[in-house]
Amino acid sequence: MKTGNLKILIIRFSSIGDIVLTTPVIRCVKEQLSSVEVHYLTKKAFEPVLSANPYIDKIHFLKDSLSETVADLKLENFDHVIDLHHNIRTLYIKRSLGKPVSSFNKLNWQKWLLVRIKVNFLPNEHIVDRYLKTVEFLGVKNDEKGLDYFLLNNHNLSLLLPPSHHQYIALVIGAQHATKRLPTDKLIELCQLLKHPVVLLGGPEDTERGEQIATAGGDHVFNGCGKFKLDQSAFLVKMSASVITHDTGLMHIAAAFKKTIHSVWGNTVPEFGMYPYMAEESKIHEVKGLSCRPCSKIGYQKCPLGHFNCMNKIDLITISQQAHA
Repeated sequence: MKTGNLKILIIRFSSIGDIVLTTPVIRCVKEQLSSVEVHYLTKKAFEPVLSANPYIDKIHFLKDSLSETVADLKLENFDHVIDLHHNIRTLYIKRSLGKPVSSFNKLNWQKWLLVRIKVNFLPNEHIVDRYLKTVEFLGVKNDEKGLDYFLLNNHNLSLLLPPSHHQYIALVIGAQHATKRLPTDKLIELCQLLKHPVVLLGGPEDTERGEQIATAGGDHVFNGCGKFKLDQSAFLVKMSASVITHDTGLMHIAAAFKKTIHSVWGNTVPEFGMYPYMAEESKIHEVKGLSCRPCSKIGYQKCPLGHFNCMNKIDLITISQQAHA
């Protein structure tokens, strides 16, 4: 096997959290192989997550035309392709490139069994460790350093937050699917229980909900939803005393910064292998014993059964007490 002057392409298309979870693969390949050139193929939307990563030599972006994407990639003449996405699109790319491939096992049938009949055949293994198995054939091992997130800019806390909120708990209120988020009234109740300054974090889609939560939650709550770019939100996560978050991208960024994380789980479960990886301290908050959970490996826009007990019955008092500890 060729061990010097390698050119390796790593593929992952979505999401922010998934991209962050691949960073140990990037780092371990770059640091453990001599004369290796690491390339990464993703969507343009995720450029801010990777562009400051010193272990990547070149980022390629998926084009509207797969054939055009492949034509550009062929010019690089890769030695190996590491497919961490593994879908129909990446199958086309791999076959077109005609290079040796190592692909991530998504364990779809095991997830299906857990969702549909609540039988768990998933390995007790984090997805990061499963990602790293794709590069074991190169002699690459887990360096146990956790996730990476590299800020694009130097930020000033005083320019982002009022003086009253320079010592704060970061509360991430967003998530891609509604069934992975605490309802607004529950977030308001949580803010009322928290007696420490709270900074709400989320995207533009969370702005209105953030205003409702901040208004009803108390003067100690600052709504940062929609006010900051991803890099600024990541910086605010880094500077926080602790992080309360749903299963979302900022949760994994918090783990990269080795924060104390209180993660709140609704219709999905940590057993899928995407809980905070090697955080300073990780506390999982979930409602165990629900016969309907997990109801999806991703999420829905509303509870399929209507009661939403996986979030409505979350113990907010315990979260607030542990966050203050």
